[in-house]
Amino acid sequence: MKWIGRVVVAVAMASAATVAHAAEGGATPVGKQVENFSLPNTHGQTVSLSDFSGKVVVLAFLGTECPLAKNYAPRLRDLAAEFAPQGVAFLAIDSNVQDSLSEMAVFAQKTELTVPLLKDNNSQLADQLGAVRTPEVFLLDQDRVVRYWGRIDDQYGQATGTGYARPKLTARYLADAITAVLGGHEVAQSTVSAIGCHIGRVSKVVPHGDVTYSKQVARVIQDRCVTCHRKDEVAPFTLSSYEDAVCWSETIREVVDEARMPPWFADPRYGHFANDARLTPAEKQVLLSWIDNGCPQGDPKDLPTPRTFVDGWQIGEPDEVHYMADAAFKLPAEGVLPYQVYTVDPGWTTDKWIQAAECRPSNRAVVHHILVTPKAPPGKSSSAPPFTGIAGYAPGGMPMVCPPGTATFVPAGSKLVFQMHYTPNGVVQEDRSMVGIKFVDPTTVKKLLRSSMVMNLAIRIPPGDPDYEMKAKKEVRKDFTLLELAPHMHVRGKSFKFEADYPDGTHEVLLDVPHYDFNWQLRYILSEPKLIPKGTWLHTTAHFDNSANNPANPDPAREVTFGEQTWDEMMIGIYSSIDPKEDLTATATAEVAAP
Repeated sequence: MKWIGRVVVAVAMASAATVAHAAEGGATPVGKQVENFSLPNTHGQTVSLSDFSGKVVVLAFLGTECPLAKNYAPRLRDLAAEFAPQGVAFLAIDSNVQDSLSEMAVFAQKTELTVPLLKDNNSQLADQLGAVRTPEVFLLDQDRVVRYWGRIDDQYGQATGTGYARPKLTARYLADAITAVLGGHEVAQSTVSAIGCHIGRVSKVVPHGDVTYSKQVARVIQDRCVTCHRKDEVAPFTLSSYEDAVCWSETIREVVDEARMPPWFADPRYGHFANDARLTPAEKQVLLSWIDNGCPQGDPKDLPTPRTFVDGWQIGEPDEVHYMADAAFKLPAEGVLPYQVYTVDPGWTTDKWIQAAECRPSNRAVVHHILVTPKAPPGKSSSAPPFTGIAGYAPGGMPMVCPPGTATFVPAGSKLVFQMHYTPNGVVQEDRSMVGIKFVDPTTVKKLLRSSMVMNLAIRIPPGDPDYEMKAKKEVRKDFTLLELAPHMHVRGKSFKFEADYPDGTHEVLLDVPHYDFNWQLRYILSEPKLIPKGTWLHTTAHFDNSANNPANPDPAREVTFGEQTWDEMMIGIYSSIDPKEDLTATATAEVAAP
């Protein structure tokens, strides 16, 4: 736990919130002259703006836990090297109250940031400039007048609570501004709104009110956030303590207001799901009232008992662990990588009945998703679906765990195929992911867990089309009990809907995802299993955005067809089910094919 002494910290409350509002609500620092300042670097040495007399200076606000700051630290290094011969100096500024000098030094080392990283104690420089986010840059000319303010470029961004990366940058906002200033010209685009995390500021508001962290807020965070926001998990920062929550409170406000967190995309009008991650209205009010009132801590005696989590494997200790390869895969610092595919022989000489399986990356910072699919020998088949396999990993996802009395069947002699999707983050990285598997005694298995798909492979999305529609349908030829649904598209995916037309003439929307996000490969587990009778028609409808307005679009000028790579597309509605009449303990036989 980070101790912040007697100083009550908060992110942009009261006067700090006023700074953020002014900066993002229309006021601009462009044209403002910046006063001299002196700040300590990570070695404790003082660096002053006046040290760079006669030079154009870039001030870049960063934070040690912000994902976009991590992406852009290497970019700042490269820009500094590019423009140093022309008399341009770069200074990185950390105004987060929660970031210590030692943490800043580790950040600089890991991200290979070579420009000086300075500590802005009490956020004084950030307040002077009206800086709000990380990363956020200010370009000062030789007279220390702000000539550009905002984003570095357009390659990295965030949406729906997570990030995206364009295959290549198309707008060098900061570099173009520097070139203009060096040439004695006006900057054509002097402001581009920054995207990223909120700066953690010191509050000037006395905490007040009955809603406190200890009594109410800690319970909401434990229930809704810490599964991911804890040490060594997928979230970029922890929310395990009062100090953590206070320092990230303005970011919490933003993602709660915009319903970006917790990640959940199902329209609440249709279906009921056991893993519904949405905050209730009461939970939202608790968080927002607490932030508005200055984040009072309350009496620590009121804190709930901390949640406990399994250390390591969420499924418990696996019976077997198989790695994707004998050696780690080395990622380049930048670029878009094709899927890396590895085939592993697990040495299964007998049929396997899998009760649970979990994929784990060794480097979460660069693994977007993992799929592990069994490849059966000729003439045999598995009950696992071809596009989702026995296990997968993606932010927000869960391990595959079969309901009691059910299992996934994989025949003897099968291989395991790892499909790895990597996203470079500006620094050369390595990963050696794995899958853990738990088996079950086949004599105790009553039902096979089967998965199937309603899909359309005839994808031809026209260039630039912002709302291309595709449909697929499938007739149910045998009663089954529906357990979960999962839409799957790639980065042009916009929305996805599952519907059912029943034999009695009635119609039902099973799941509607109006804002699909490829970054979150969510499964939607029904609160109550649903019988789907023979003769039902299952329908799926998907929309795709192949326009330039889609920030994750690799190439709006290209016609897009079906393919496994992210620059191609898929239109697959996956569903998992069991046979309501099946009892393998009585028949000892099973039809592997899905309904």
